[in-house]
Amino acid sequence: MKTNSGFSSKITDEHLAKLAYVYVRQSSLNQVLHHAESTELQYELVERASQLGWPKERIQVIDEDLGKSAASSEERIGFQRLMTEIGLGRVGIVLSMDASRLSRRNTDWYRLLELCSLFGTLIADGESMHDPRIYADRLLLGLTGMMSEAELHQIKMRMQAGAQHKAERGELIQPLPSGLLRTPNQQVILNPDEEVQNRIRLVFQKFKELRSANGVQRYLQRENLKLPSRPLRGPAPHELVWQKVRYSAVLAILKNPAYAGAYVYGQSTRDPARHKVGHSKSGIVHRPMEDWPVVLQGAYPSYISWEEYLENQRQLHMNQNRYIEGKPGAPRKGLALLQGIILCGQCGAHMGLRYSGTHGQFPVYRCHYDREHQQRIYCQEVRALGLDQEIERIFLGVLKADQIAIALAALDQMERERALLSKQWQLRLERARYEAERARRQYLSVEPENRLVARSLESAWEEKLRESEKAEHDFQDWRVHHHLELTPHDRQQMLQLAEDLPQVWKAETTQPADRKQIIRLLIRNVVVDPNRVKGKVWFQINWQTGAITEHCYTRRVQTYANYPDLEQLQQRIRELHAQHQIDQQIAATLNAEGFLTARLQPFTSKMIWLLRKRWGLPTVIHQGYNPKRWEDGTYSIAGAAEVLGVYPGTVYSWIHSQRLDAYQVTDGTPWKIMLNNEKIQSLQQYVHRVRRSKKKVL
Repeated sequence: MKTNSGFSSKITDEHLAKLAYVYVRQSSLNQVLHHAESTELQYELVERASQLGWPKERIQVIDEDLGKSAASSEERIGFQRLMTEIGLGRVGIVLSMDASRLSRRNTDWYRLLELCSLFGTLIADGESMHDPRIYADRLLLGLTGMMSEAELHQIKMRMQAGAQHKAERGELIQPLPSGLLRTPNQQVILNPDEEVQNRIRLVFQKFKELRSANGVQRYLQRENLKLPSRPLRGPAPHELVWQKVRYSAVLAILKNPAYAGAYVYGQSTRDPARHKVGHSKSGIVHRPMEDWPVVLQGAYPSYISWEEYLENQRQLHMNQNRYIEGKPGAPRKGLALLQGIILCGQCGAHMGLRYSGTHGQFPVYRCHYDREHQQRIYCQEVRALGLDQEIERIFLGVLKADQIAIALAALDQMERERALLSKQWQLRLERARYEAERARRQYLSVEPENRLVARSLESAWEEKLRESEKAEHDFQDWRVHHHLELTPHDRQQMLQLAEDLPQVWKAETTQPADRKQIIRLLIRNVVVDPNRVKGKVWFQINWQTGAITEHCYTRRVQTYANYPDLEQLQQRIRELHAQHQIDQQIAATLNAEGFLTARLQPFTSKMIWLLRKRWGLPTVIHQGYNPKRWEDGTYSIAGAAEVLGVYPGTVYSWIHSQRLDAYQVTDGTPWKIMLNNEKIQSLQQYVHRVRRSKKKVL
């Protein structure tokens, strides 16, 4: 180690009264293990501090940052401790091999210089000593830190360029997913474990059917199937483990281009603006597929084709439920059948959902484009149940001709599902049996006298036996509860059921998400406008085939001014009125002819009376229409009043107080009062008593 007698001129008693700190750092664990000479040279700085006048008991070594990069101070606890000690005024000198050991980032380096200048701390390296309070020394230290950062930048550029150049040839070794394996001669093959291959293929197959990563996750959880994983912990080779299904694990399989046989480099990059202090993995941004620098198709054996991989990414992208970007989102469990695929007929934007009613049981499609862009409440809204009912009717009508074909396809699907799940269970049982047998062989191979090892292997064998028995029990339980074995009778019943497709559609076992997924197979989107046709909801169905159909249905309105067939209704009521029909008869005729009120309810005599008053039609009066006594022996209001010797108003009062037994054939027809001799005498006596008591009072 070289010494310089000129160093002592900068060292004062004030410096010697403080501590000397030796900072030791290597950039990576590989350097710590294989570049031991550099580490030893840094530790020898302790001897140099002693030569400069510091007693060894006042020399502190900071080596907590061995194996950590100097590109940042966030993860370097030792450097942070050094800065704290300098700020507390306890450090007289800081020794390091060179400036790059302390920092390779200018912000950290100049903060160190500023603290050392404020508290009079010296900085020494392998050949020189500097006082940051002296202009020349501070200038030299600044240039040294700048060169250190530039050197790191140059090293990174060379490494990244070399890595990309190697990746362009497909020779840069990257971690492989659990479905692939690298042989000792660096050849990539499908994982030879048959269960792993089948489980990976099952994920892709189910996503093709369910079109949702969440749906695949729920399916695997329901069938108690785990996913293979290869955690990158510790040195290679990394062991494969079976873990419970998580959404992130399913998504990682679906998004990994290696399963489509593609070698990809540069899928993500770092954005310094998104970096969070204390989070080393923050700021990572995934690049769009078109910006990937290296994509080599056919580099690996594949589970799916590249075209299927692209279709999966498109489906995942559309499942994100961002209407403003034209993404309908995945089908959800709500009641609204057109969730995500309904468009506003006025502005063309995707319509959202709100729920009305006490318990939120009535969905409503509402367009919020005007609220967001024109400061209005909303553009328009349509009640979902009526529109969904029309869509169902049209949709089921389209499928009616293909009901048998659909049933046969469903039968084939059930058979394939049974075979698929049965295969998964067989592989699971085979693995459990193998592990139990392997544990048995390990136990039998140990020397009986070596009880320390024998007891451990015996315990492991027993554990594997219990796992194997549990797998057998779970398999038998699965066979009992999953009736996927179709008998000829079952097949015949399903074919009969297919003749009534609406019954299957409305069955309790058919979930709303299933109906929405089926709808989307044939319908791309639906454009709706309730204001285009008076009193009706106009909608246009854009089919997946490219065909376009327009439809209308009558909606509920608040007033007859918006009634869609008002002229026809008025003309028909005038015709029936001209035939001297009473209100009750007109209402019955209109209901029989299919007319409905503005609120889509059957007509009543009261409603006909209101419409007559609006249009100035007089009440129809028939000769002998209200006789004193009807043919069946009952009395009218006038007849009962005459027999009892009271006013008609009194008879009405007695009817409402239930003193008289009376009824109407239908709403609005004359009352029919049931009176016998005993009832007549009783009421006449009652009237006589009341009148006599009134005379006494007078």
